Formats: sequence, C-alpha cells, structure tokens
Amino acid sequence: MATIVVGDVHGCLRELKQVLERAGFEAGRDRAIFVGDLVNGGPDSLGVMRFVRGLGDAAEVVLGNHDLHMLAVGLGARKARDKDTFGDVLGAPDRDALLEWLRQRPMIVRAGQNLVVHAGLWPQWTATQAEAVAREVEAALRAEDFGRVFEVMYGNEPRQWRDDLEGEARLRVAINIMTRMRVLEADGSLEFDYKSTYEAIEAPRHAWFDAEPARWACDGPQADGVRVICGHWSALGYMQTPRLLALDTGCVWPRAQRGASGGRTPRSGDA
Repeated sequence: MATIVVGDVHGCLRELKQVLERAGFEAGRDRAIFVGDLVNGGPDSLGVMRFVRGLGDAAEVVLGNHDLHMLAVGLGARKARDKDTFGDVLGAPDRDALLEWLRQRPMIVRAGQNLVVHAGLWPQWTATQAEAVAREVEAALRAEDFGRVFEVMYGNEPRQWRDDLEGEARLRVAINIMTRMRVLEADGSLEFDYKSTYEAIEAPRHAWFDAEPARWACDGPQADGVRVICGHWSALGYMQTPRLLALDTGCVWPRAQRGASGGRTPRSGDA
C-alpha cells in the first residue's frame, strides 16, 4: 500500500485525476491524503468534492481555509465573495451531503512520523499538543452547535497562541494557525498579509517553520518530533527538508504565474 499526499486542489478536477494516475493510485489498495483546500479558485469544485468523497476510506482530507469558508457560506454564517467559485457545490442537489461530509473532516492527519495540516503548526506546540488542539477544533465542528465555529472563526485576533486561551479566542487562533499561517513577526505573532515568496521575506519577519525552537520538530524538551506536510502557501511552492514538505505549487494559477521553486531549503532550522 502506498500513501500519496496531494497538495491544494482548488477545484481542479482534471489535474487531480492526472496526479493520481501518474502516481499509480488505486483506491482499493492505496491511501490518498489531501492537504486541504479542495475547493474554490478552479472550475470544478463540485466535481472535486464528489470525486474525493467517492474515494471513501481511501481518502483522508484535512480542512483548509477555503473549505471552512465554503462551509460558513453554505451554512449561512458568511456571504460569498465575488471571487468565490464554489457556487456549483452550494447549488448542487447533493449539497447537504457534501457539506456534512466536509464538516466531519479532521484538521490534522498523522501519517507515521508526519503530521499533515493545511498551513502549519505553532512553533511552541509539540506534535502531541498540535494533535490535541486539532481534536478540540474538530469536536467543535462536529458538535450540535457547530454553527458557532463559523460565526467566530473570522478575524485576526489573538495573534499568538497561549495555552490558557479559552472559548472563541482559543478556537479562532487555533484555526488561523492550522489553516492561514505563513509568516510570523519578530515577536512570534501571526502576520496575515504576507503572500509572496520565501526569498522575499524581510527580517525580522520569518516563515513559521524557521521559528526556533520548533518543538514539533524535536527541538524542544519533548522528543516527539515530526515532519510537517502542508500546503496553503502557493508562492512558497514545493519545499522539502528533513522537517517540512510543502506541496502547494499553485495548480490553480495560470502556468505563467506559477513559481518554479525546485525544492528550496529554508534559511535555518533544518532538523
């Protein structure tokens, strides 16, 4: 059995099928893990949703920010933006089943010594703590009053995780870390506006995976380090290091706009 991890699909069904075919994926034999953002941006969010859901137990999906946004719109907690392209899902006869299936997806999936998450992990989290926080968010999404998640998740505050956070603030920052994070400020707080390349980051800002100590990577006092497999940051492109595998290579972009990253290495912090 092979485990195949797929980067952000963003409604690109044709390209998704091509990737799985080239990888030799067989649903009855192999496992496909999707790093989130199945929908929005590309031409066929509905086709992607139906296809991935149809893979059954052969597919695992972690939730991305676009997936959560579609859920919020579909459940009436948020209005669609002009640029959203998931109207085909929300207008489909099976929309309720698709949205319910998506709402039940996890925030983090463990694959051996890898944690698959959409955007990243807070530097001070151990792998064990990251999974525990993910389970908190999943429990809120699966509770009877799950609608409150979509009412409170929008916003940029607080910008740092604290273990003593409670309620809406704890839920919001956890979701932001796992689905929106790219760059941190010098004091370690989340910076949400940066969407450019890794090389263009100006100090003292730094990529989340360059923060030290990164306890999830076994740099901290607990020896439970993992490699993170993620997507979300399309301008970062493909990057592989001992502690990071970034997979969002901008499939949804026009070819001329895609970055040619070629397996770059972070400035610091290789495990």
